[in-house]
Amino acid sequence: MLTGDLDRLLAAEIAALPPPAATTAGTWQPAPPDSGATPGTYGTPVAFRLAGGHPAKALRIAMMLAAALRRADWVCSATVTGGYVTVRVTPDALAGLAVRIVTAGPACARSTALAGTTVPAPPYPDLAAAPDWADAWRQLAAYLTGRLAEAAGARTFPDLHAERQPQPGPGPHQATGPVAGAIGFAGAGAIRYALARIPPGTPPRVDPGHAAQRRLDVPAYAVRYAHSRAVSTLRQAADLGLSLGEAAEFGPRLLAHPSEQALLGELSWLPERVAGAARRARPDTFPRYLERLAGAYLDCQEQCPAVWPGIGRGGGVGAGTATSGPQVAARLWLAAASATALRAGLDLLGVDAPDRL
Repeated sequence: MLTGDLDRLLAAEIAALPPPAATTAGTWQPAPPDSGATPGTYGTPVAFRLAGGHPAKALRIAMMLAAALRRADWVCSATVTGGYVTVRVTPDALAGLAVRIVTAGPACARSTALAGTTVPAPPYPDLAAAPDWADAWRQLAAYLTGRLAEAAGARTFPDLHAERQPQPGPGPHQATGPVAGAIGFAGAGAIRYALARIPPGTPPRVDPGHAAQRRLDVPAYAVRYAHSRAVSTLRQAADLGLSLGEAAEFGPRLLAHPSEQALLGELSWLPERVAGAARRARPDTFPRYLERLAGAYLDCQEQCPAVWPGIGRGGGVGAGTATSGPQVAARLWLAAASATALRAGLDLLGVDAPDRL
């Protein structure tokens, strides 16, 4: 969402440049892990693209873009290194994603990054009928590329919506292959997820015994578990009479713990990761992003739980704690945003997101 906001800030500046012009959509990148940058930091080399590769011109364009970004009150800084622009948004803008994601619902994963492009929309993959793992992988990768592209604003032809209903699995008189057998053993969601995350060039083979295990080192289970745990947190809060409260009462500065900031940082990349996977025809990168998001949520939940033993009704807290009612509400917004984002991501993969595991 925030990268889309940054794109819109720069739209007028870029439109004023001589043709051929480009947009920043799809060019935002996270800061390198070892850079020391805080969550909410985004960079783009788009000035080089706009300058046609001329370093001096790229520097001038980057300075112009950075100046435009600094005019926004929700941007902390916009710096230029060569022709590379690095932006840091305010903590309030980053934390505000919790409310924005919950409000957007499933649309939180959508963007206009690929608007104006057209991609083929292959039919819904009937994995159970695939003769082997390679065929199942090809069907699923092609379908997910189209589905992710559509979520990123691309136009699909023929209409992808008409092909989204799952096809029936093998009946008693139908031939079954290794994929059908794996689905029967581990479940369609577990097999579909495991198949979706296999990168090109890797032998497409899924171990149904591993996929069926309920352990956090099994990617499909870890992502679905994180979703169910976020939903469980909200369910427990409701049982205690606690709620998110009104969006207008949300206190963004209450989500200041490093684990909360790290989770918000991961959440901020959801639409961009959808678009990037589609643009590169690498749908396998999207499940891996969901795994990072799930890990960030589980880490945050351990360090900054919204609900814990002894918490009272109405946001009351147990003796010896300094957690306030407003902070509990802010953490519930963050749990709700995590559940919403994880469900949206799993839905794009065609994998169910149970509320209980």
